[in-house]
Formats: sequence, structure tokens, C-alpha cells
Amino acid sequence: MLRKGAHGLLTALTIQSVYASPVIIRDTSLPKTTLKKTTIAGPKIDGVNFPDPSLIHTDRWYAFATRTIGSSIHIQVATSWDFDSWTLEHNSDGSQYNALPHLPDWVVTNAPNSWAPDVNQLDDGTFIMYYSASTKADSSKHCIGAATSSSVRGPYIPTSSEPLFCPLDQGGAIDAAGFNDNGQRYVVYKVDGNSLGKGGPCRNTVEPLVPTPLTIQPVAADGFTLTGSSTALLDHSRSSDDGILEAPVLVKSGSTYFLLFSSGCFTTTDYKVDYATAPSIIGPYTRAAHPLIATGDNGLIAPGGADVSEDLKYMLFHANHGGGRALYTATITVSGTNLSVV
Repeated sequence: MLRKGAHGLLTALTIQSVYASPVIIRDTSLPKTTLKKTTIAGPKIDGVNFPDPSLIHTDRWYAFATRTIGSSIHIQVATSWDFDSWTLEHNSDGSQYNALPHLPDWVVTNAPNSWAPDVNQLDDGTFIMYYSASTKADSSKHCIGAATSSSVRGPYIPTSSEPLFCPLDQGGAIDAAGFNDNGQRYVVYKVDGNSLGKGGPCRNTVEPLVPTPLTIQPVAADGFTLTGSSTALLDHSRSSDDGILEAPVLVKSGSTYFLLFSSGCFTTTDYKVDYATAPSIIGPYTRAAHPLIATGDNGLIAPGGADVSEDLKYMLFHANHGGGRALYTATITVSGTNLSVV
């Protein structure tokens, strides 16, 4: 199909269903614009498809990523000592390391489609991973699970035989990320409403558009026991959103809450990293006028799936490169309620 992308680019895309396995843009042509030069760098691991990276720092930097199409590795891991040189983790026999080797009973066995991990350290020093996977209850939809480990590298063991979030009547749920607000823990995630929608490669461009709210849920200190009720923070509202917001990440700087997220369909050049701010954790959130990163910045195509360090200085994200979605890095600064890549 032909789709009009950012900066008026008309890009021919060859795609497959967004709900089968992660797909990427097959056309690597760039918009004819002046490129914005920043600290954006990558691809960081040559020849490696590393979508939806999450970021955590302990003794070194760790990045966790979505399963690669056709791979038996449910969750990938890469590490770096300096945030510049990244290495894919392997076992002692040379095979690729799997941070989540065993999936719970609710996940589809032969096609788990495990997506978008996020790792956080808990107060007791252990670690929790949130992830999305196809559910046996409806294999066309995803739900969110949790797994824990005594080591940041893993292996992670599922906390339950049941999913943590699974609103199938609303389209399922994906893209969970943890947040610790001065001792109170939360999980933010996307209600995957476009799995019920129609039109476009990500199925939500034909009216009536289905909501895809970025949602927050308080949890106990263990990171997976739900407490209180969930709250919708933000939903798609702009034409360039393609009926989709996803991949939320919540960070606080001073008295301001920053909600970073991806908007648009990830198989197109509309895909980008946006953000919104609020004085309260439950909002109201005000969207920034312009994306943090978008197609054309430093030659990027369809950047998204971003995560940031707790101090809002370092960012990982993926962007289309060659035959996959590669790992990229950037540094960012905060000025009041504004974020910028420097």
C-alpha cells in the first residue's frame, strides 16, 4: 500500500499483520529534509533486530528487547559499560541468552509473540520484568505478565499462571512499564484497543476509532499486586497518531511528571516518540507541541519504543534499519516542562 509519511514522504510499504509478529518498514528511503544533528547514535549492535528496548543501570547498563521474528528467545538482553558500545548477551556455549526462558500457562505455546519488556529494581534488591504476550484466551490479542529474578540479567520467573492485565473486551494490553514515585509503585501500560479497530496497517484509522488509552495502575511493593483502581492518562487525539498511542514510560523531574510514548503506526514513518507533562501523576497531561524524535531526525526512520533513565538523561529506542528495528541511543535534557535531544 501507499502511505503518506512524515514531511510529506510517500513511502511504499510491504507489511504483514501487526498482530502476527513484529514487522518493520521495508522501504528505507528518507525524506528530503535538512537532518537535525544530535547525540542520536546507532545502530548500536550490527545486524541485530532489537525492538522496544528497555533500560536499567546497575553495575552496568542493561537493555531488554522484544523477541525477534522466528526466534526461540523470548526476551533479548544487551549490555554496555559506557552507554556507547553495546553487546548482545550470550550463554557460555555461544547461544543467545534468553532472559525469560519459561512462559506461563496463559501464553500461546508455539507463537508467544513476547513483546516490550521493562525491568525495574524493587526495594528488596530483586528485579521485576513486565512483558506482553499472546494469550490462549484469544491468540489475536496480547496480555501483560510479570516475572521476577534475583539478578538483573535473569533468568526471570513468571509470578503467576495468570496475566497481570488482560482487558480482552477492550482489545487486550501491551507495553507495561514500572514507575516508583517516592516509594509508591505504579505500572503504566497501553490498552490495545486498535486490535479491535479497522483500517490501516495498525487497524485504527476508520471511524469510529477505538480508544488506546495509556493507563496507570498502582501496585504494592512487590510490583505485581494490584492496589486501588486504574486511571486512563492519555489517548490518541491527533491525525498523525493513526489512532494509536503506545509504549508509555513515566519519569518525574522536579515537580513535573513526564509521560513519554510512541504515537502513530509502527510500520509507517508516522511513528515517533512524543511526550506529555502533568503536575500530578494522574494528570491532566498536556502533550508537547512537537515530537521528541521523528522520522528525518539524524536520518532516522520510524523511531519509537523509547525508554529513559530515571534521571531523564539517557534514552534508548529503536528505529528501522535495513531488515529490522535496530537499537539507538541518545542523551536528553530537561528545561521546565520541555524535553530535547542534545
